[in-house]
Amino acid sequence: MVSRLALFPLKSVVYPGENLPLHIFERRYIQLIEDCQSTGIHFGIPFYINNRLEFGTEMKLLKIVRNYDSGAKDILSQGLRVFRIRRFEQNEPGKFYAGGDVEFVINRDDSTRTLKNQLLDLIFELYVHLEVPRPLIDKNSFNSYTLAHKIGLSQEQEYDLLKLTSEKKRQEYLINHLLITIPIVQEMNRTKQVIELNGHFRNFDPLDFREFRLKTKK
Repeated sequence: MVSRLALFPLKSVVYPGENLPLHIFERRYIQLIEDCQSTGIHFGIPFYINNRLEFGTEMKLLKIVRNYDSGAKDILSQGLRVFRIRRFEQNEPGKFYAGGDVEFVINRDDSTRTLKNQLLDLIFELYVHLEVPRPLIDKNSFNSYTLAHKIGLSQEQEYDLLKLTSEKKRQEYLINHLLITIPIVQEMNRTKQVIELNGHFRNFDPLDFREFRLKTKK
């Protein structure tokens, strides 16, 4: 089913369930937030990539944190559902901001406990190798969206994840990323250790050439 949604394109991927603080200063988006506050409408944040707008996340205004004399606002919003744009228009009728016809994506919550445990273990392993405190994750309620910004995905990878319609597929995507990333981090750590050793006095066990000669004579 196609729905109408005000649109606020950004070069950032936002996920369902994510709380997003924003500083609003352009006239068109000040008007959008004022409409959200007065009428309760939601807005969409589609990710602008390769000069295209296609997938994004429906957002709900939670609160206006601060109003500035200039009209600018600090707001807190929350992601709700993923959508796909079917038609984009530069201006909603009588408005400064954009809008479009969108179709909300049906999501399948088909993950398994085994998959979730594997994903958690890999994330904690990554943070050990990075030598940074591991993130606070509720083991009972987390999903792929709550983890996606925590493991070093590129924006293109975050967008690929947004387009997947299955929680199982998304968690498999994150697991594959971690299985590639962790060995790279390990190798970087090894290289760092080698560089740090360069120029320092080191203890080496000298080769026992007598033993070597004896063995080669046999």
